[in-house]
Amino acid sequence: MRNRVALVTGAAGGIGRAVVRELGARGARVAAVDRDEGRLSGAGAESAASGEGVAFFPADVSSSTEVRGLVEEVESRLGPIDFLVNAAGVLRMGEVRRLTDEDWSTTFAVNAAGVFLVSRAVSDRMVSRGGGAIVTVSSNASTTPRADMGAYAASKAAATMITKTLGLEVAEHGVRCNVVAPGSTDTPMLSSMWEDSGGRDATIAGVPERYRVGIPLGKLATPEDVADAVAFLLGDEAAHITMHSLTVDGGAALGS
Repeated sequence: MRNRVALVTGAAGGIGRAVVRELGARGARVAAVDRDEGRLSGAGAESAASGEGVAFFPADVSSSTEVRGLVEEVESRLGPIDFLVNAAGVLRMGEVRRLTDEDWSTTFAVNAAGVFLVSRAVSDRMVSRGGGAIVTVSSNASTTPRADMGAYAASKAAATMITKTLGLEVAEHGVRCNVVAPGSTDTPMLSSMWEDSGGRDATIAGVPERYRVGIPLGKLATPEDVADAVAFLLGDEAAHITMHSLTVDGGAALGS
């Protein structure tokens, strides 16, 4: 990946930041994108201290106008984009009957429309150059129902299918599109779901009354676990893999 250009959305978050670190460590020139400028600045200080080749771009992936400008600016500053990682995401919890219109629209604007807008803009350029790789960070909730996660799960299912369909359409141009589907990962998004200090243990052990099995490997994923899977699917080791979904959940979805 040395001196190749990667664009990573959601770069200030737990998984996104880990992806930025991993690709930077492999020698890529990384365009780190997030709409939270404060957290993005923090990620910038961290990367500068580690010597990674990372440039930072505040942008809202749910805005078509901002996405077009973002991709133009990244390629102008860093060069043609070789890799795209869609890691931006939001979580709005609640029973389907209780979700507000704003919960639904915001979730889909970032988790689904954001993947569409950025993937469309980047893949069009990849096609014209005859190559590239895209990975979308989805969720095992996209295939396994979870109470109180209807909007999130539906948006991740949409993101998964957008990515796989795009992969079919651009395969003849040498562009690969894959999905990484994490389960419970040790990030602020996960801990925001816990009601008390027992949340971690309950996540690992499972909650039968919520029809939720635990994690057979007996531990949460780390952001680095997910970043490793992303890097694999982007890299030459996965040169003949496209339209694939790689689940990284310690067995929580029982292989589904």
